[in-house]
Amino acid sequence: MSGGRPGLGEMGGGRPPGREALSAETADQSPTRVRLRLRTEPAVSAGWREAVAAAVGALQEGGLVAVPTDTVYGVACLAQDSRAVQSIYSLKGRNGTKPLAICLGDVEHIYRYCHVNVPDELLQDLLPGPVTLVLKRSEELNKDLNPFTSLVGVRIPNHPFIRELARACPGPLALTSANISSQASTLTVSEFQDLWPQLSLVVDGGPIGDVQSPECRLGSTVVDLSVSGKFTIIRPGCALTSTVEILRQKYGLVPESS
Repeated sequence: MSGGRPGLGEMGGGRPPGREALSAETADQSPTRVRLRLRTEPAVSAGWREAVAAAVGALQEGGLVAVPTDTVYGVACLAQDSRAVQSIYSLKGRNGTKPLAICLGDVEHIYRYCHVNVPDELLQDLLPGPVTLVLKRSEELNKDLNPFTSLVGVRIPNHPFIRELARACPGPLALTSANISSQASTLTVSEFQDLWPQLSLVVDGGPIGDVQSPECRLGSTVVDLSVSGKFTIIRPGCALTSTVEILRQKYGLVPESS
């Protein structure tokens, strides 16, 4: 991708096997926009590896990359890159005191960036999945990321592309929804097209869920586990019932207000 122009990467879409390619063409929406067209099957092909490499390259240059997750489309940057973190706030018009979550590829990576006070089995039961776990942050995490709090939300989406991307990066991703703050979450890349000029790369994984269903735009369930033996639901999200059931019935945690 030359000239710092954003790209639009297409994944999957039921294309026949044997047509794997990562090709560039001018997008219809703008003659200055490069589209990366990926004809491949998830996570196993050269095309996916090239798409991951393109995203890693954009992130390492301080760019913002739009990615599909298991809930809604997100925008990611390297969490240890303070300038990139600030760029996310500028992109979204986000309140500077509203924290960003970090995104990791695997549960074992949580222990480097967080102080964990729950059983590993609990983490494995909830992640990967549509849940954000709020834990006490460790000293390894960028001090400019959410400097106003000792906590950090952790996401491991159940989506192969973003997990492969997180594994390929030198540190955690900072992740937020691909929309202007206070506006609806997005389920297709066209729904946040107004943000494209400020993005280094857009990875198109197709529609996420039912675009006609408001429930599909709820985002992840956010739960604070920073107090031993207790939990606090910060945002109900799309997995509230199953999350609370696991926390209460399997691990005996109680709501912090109890």
